Amino acid sequence: MFIVYFSSTTRNTDRFVQKLDIPSARLPLRRGDEPLTVDEPFVLVCPTYGGGASITGDNSRPVPKQVIQFLNDPSNRELLRGVIASGNINFGEDFCKAGDIISAKCKVPYLYRFELMGTPHDVERVTEGLAEFEAALRAEGRWESRQVSEATVT
Repeated sequence: MFIVYFSSTTRNTDRFVQKLDIPSARLPLRRGDEPLTVDEPFVLVCPTYGGGASITGDNSRPVPKQVIQFLNDPSNRELLRGVIASGNINFGEDFCKAGDIISAKCKVPYLYRFELMGTPHDVERVTEGLAEFEAALRAEGRWESRQVSEATVT
């Protein structure tokens, strides 16, 4: 199992991923940083920005730009196996909306959602769930094969 994740300067997502004790790589925070390219299947852990809608009611961009850029590279996107999203429950129905968007556009399972930096229960469920998920995909021969999705994330 390999995790790719994005975490802002608050490091909520980073703290959660570190508790999983699973090999991982953090997407670069700043535009000038070297972009990440992966060469093995992975699950993405992504925070949700803006709650899904702006104060004016217009759509915001709940998927961070760094995640969009990473997934719009076909060589990265075809190795994506699933998505886990974090968010703030104060956003109501838009809680963890980034996961819904990525799952739909990249045609991968939305595996789990958690609030802010997660709880010990979230860590336990995700650790166990990811092991089961990888085992199931390997048994079906779908872990190592490249998944082709033509959609881009916006």
